[in-house]
Amino acid sequence: LLLCVLFVSSTIINIVVFFLRKRRPPRSTLSSSSAASDVYKRQFMGRELNPRVGSLDLKVFCELRPGLIGWVMVNAGMAAKQYQRRGGITLPMVLVNLLQGLYVWDALYYEQAILSTMDITTEGFGYMLAFGDLVWVPFVYSLQSRFLADFSPGTSNRWSLLSALVGAFGYYVFRGSNSQKDLYRRHPEKFRDYKSIETARGTSLLADGWWGRARKINYTGDIIMAWSWSLLTGTKNPLMYFYPIYLTGLLYHRALRDDAFCSA
Repeated sequence: LLLCVLFVSSTIINIVVFFLRKRRPPRSTLSSSSAASDVYKRQFMGRELNPRVGSLDLKVFCELRPGLIGWVMVNAGMAAKQYQRRGGITLPMVLVNLLQGLYVWDALYYEQAILSTMDITTEGFGYMLAFGDLVWVPFVYSLQSRFLADFSPGTSNRWSLLSALVGAFGYYVFRGSNSQKDLYRRHPEKFRDYKSIETARGTSLLADGWWGRARKINYTGDIIMAWSWSLLTGTKNPLMYFYPIYLTGLLYHRALRDDAFCSA
């Protein structure tokens, strides 16, 4: 029922944003997809970058609130289901809830850093993001807890703890690199002694510190975390590895888009 409600909600939001907002917004508020000749592409990818209802930014709200918080709630519900069925909560379930809860807390606590990401600055708010934020995130990203609610991963506590350590390392890389990138964007004067690269469009990219170790070091941390969550489910069900495989492909494609954007 909840899945159906969120699916309908994402569709309604898309209709309101695309079909009912017929005014002509300033060019600076339009996404690159707004120039597409195909109306369906404009609807799917989004015409406006940050459509608003009053002071409420619909894209930022959907990106950070219902989907991410819903993800944590689904995980908590799966833990409650496991407790109801088994009379206790297993270590893999506890660790999945903690690690994924940490990821969601990070997004909400460091909300300011999210505002400079590609989803916010570049992507239009169309059906892709509306459906992704409200439906895809809470119901696909929670696959691990849904599996653990009904099945045993057949792994030892040592395996679970090692998987959690992998996830903790991934978070260390993810948060350290993102914090440095956000600080560089807000206070570049603090990085006068750091190496940087000037792009074709006149912006500057940090090429030192975390960003001297790898080109997309924050993506590396994100991918490591994703694989650690799936490792907690063992190897019985290949479907549990859908999310890290999907995320790896998504971030690879995004890295290519970043490169093209910086060289334009």
